[in-house]
Amino acid sequence: MSAPRGLPRAPEGARPGDLVVARAWKYDGGAHWVVPGLYLGADRHGDWVFQPRGSLVSRPGHAFLAASDAVCLFPRDGDWVATFYDAGHPRGLRVYVDIATGIGWRTLSPAGWEASSIDMDLDVVLYAGAGAYVDDEDEFAAHTLAKQYPDALVAAMRAACAEVHARVAAGAAPFDGIEQLDRPETFGGTGSPPGTAAGWFAAGRAQHHPTPHTTAPTTLETP
Repeated sequence: MSAPRGLPRAPEGARPGDLVVARAWKYDGGAHWVVPGLYLGADRHGDWVFQPRGSLVSRPGHAFLAASDAVCLFPRDGDWVATFYDAGHPRGLRVYVDIATGIGWRTLSPAGWEASSIDMDLDVVLYAGAGAYVDDEDEFAAHTLAKQYPDALVAAMRAACAEVHARVAAGAAPFDGIEQLDRPETFGGTGSPPGTAAGWFAAGRAQHHPTPHTTAPTTLETP
């Protein structure tokens, strides 16, 4: 089994509520994380997917139920996939960006979509009340040698990581309004305009959580 290549960056014809299976691969073709979700829609930043708490998150040899809601952004250009969390996350994670290549979409049978990406080790991470930082640089360096990443790919992934880190640190869209994720009860309110991710959280909860948001039980595991 190996990662699909050359997939389109947009799921043409996708409709809100469609099943989306986010499937990540490693560069050598090994299977990585798989997370189900529901298609929300698209904006100038890309395509957004709601991943409800309780979803089965799995990779070979490990699986758990997500302890909190998340929204995932698959940009239509750029080498990254971003996942946003709110105050329901028991460890305070707010933004987790996987630097990735080979991002694309294909249909599932009989219905739904697979959003595919090749995880390139580097991550940009932001916790509530802390600054953004780059994670897994040691893993990237080790895999560059062990998996023989091409020089051009290494340079592209480092450039993508630096760009995303700067955007997250500056709060540039779509990483704006992250502080609003600490106050999920205000989503969809009449106050200041919601940040990009907060707005999509509101849309996801309106469609898929008809009851008011409550904090997820902390007995579930989290990424």
